[in-house]
Amino acid sequence: MDDAAALRAELVDQMLGAGVLRDPRWHNAFRAVPRHEFLPHFYRLVPSGDWERVASGDPEWLELVYVDDAWVTQFDGDDTVTGGTPTSSSSMPTIMAIMLEALEVHTGQSILEVGTGTGYNAALLCHALGSDNVTTVDVDPNISERAQERLHDNGFFPTCVTGDGALGHPGRAPYDRLLATCSVSAIPTAWLEQTRPGGLVVTTLHRPIGAGLVRITSNGDGTGEGRVLTEDGRFMPLRAHALPPLVVGTGEFDRRATTLPFGTVLDRANPFEFFAGTALRDVVTGPNRLAHSDGSWVHHRGSHVEQGGPRRLWDAVEDALAQWRDLGEPRRDQFGVRIGTDGQRLTLGDLSWHL
Repeated sequence: MDDAAALRAELVDQMLGAGVLRDPRWHNAFRAVPRHEFLPHFYRLVPSGDWERVASGDPEWLELVYVDDAWVTQFDGDDTVTGGTPTSSSSMPTIMAIMLEALEVHTGQSILEVGTGTGYNAALLCHALGSDNVTTVDVDPNISERAQERLHDNGFFPTCVTGDGALGHPGRAPYDRLLATCSVSAIPTAWLEQTRPGGLVVTTLHRPIGAGLVRITSNGDGTGEGRVLTEDGRFMPLRAHALPPLVVGTGEFDRRATTLPFGTVLDRANPFEFFAGTALRDVVTGPNRLAHSDGSWVHHRGSHVEQGGPRRLWDAVEDALAQWRDLGEPRRDQFGVRIGTDGQRLTLGDLSWHL
């Protein structure tokens, strides 16, 4: 066994131990598909706060490739720069496995992947389902071209498309499964239109507060219903679904005491965080700050908060915390998702909120 195969086997054993690999087809795919062939270089954040390029031939490259971590591969849609806003990456293998398992695939089914990226996930799909059953789309022509080359070099021949992933790819529809390895603020209607009735769509909600994996059963007509999954997966957004930058609030404000730590609202490990997102829809976050495009803002200062704009966002957070406790502190997997002709909503029993 060569070094890469040994590292790959170690990664698979780790995922098996964590219980994220159950279907033998994904177990075999992760053990067989060489991640390093799809990551000839990537970037890691170093203690100085800068990005460091790691490439094939560097002493740590191969070992890092098979660490259960996500690696940035592009910034600001430009392959020639180091640093900026990450716009493409190779996802954390554990999250990839969770999403692949959530698809509940069967032999002979066709799948559309939105977000080709490096091509590694498409290779896993091809290994499990056969290249003829896999279509993958990416908005970036350079990313798509490189991924196709790497896929072909490794014996995988899916249909690779350059285009807006929000539109799916009607030319190969209908699909039995759709997997989006990018996050969305709302489920694109085209995805549900291009997925057969009873087919599954697995993706991630793009929300600064309360993001997470969802699985929707399609009705085949642009509507569907599903659930938020237990696991908390977060991906780079579909480019059209990216949120605006945080704008620091100005003008008159109220100042009052608070006993609620700012981190309670943003801590992904805290079960309240998902529920907090129902009260803070479209809110953008920053260090100790919240802001909304309507001009509402919060600056959290330890034992006090300053609030300005038309709404008092921190009051809304504290009201949501009280409601969450009254409801028995529900966790993310107790929420449903309903996509209808009248809009898209999160549901919890008789309660619902707009996505």
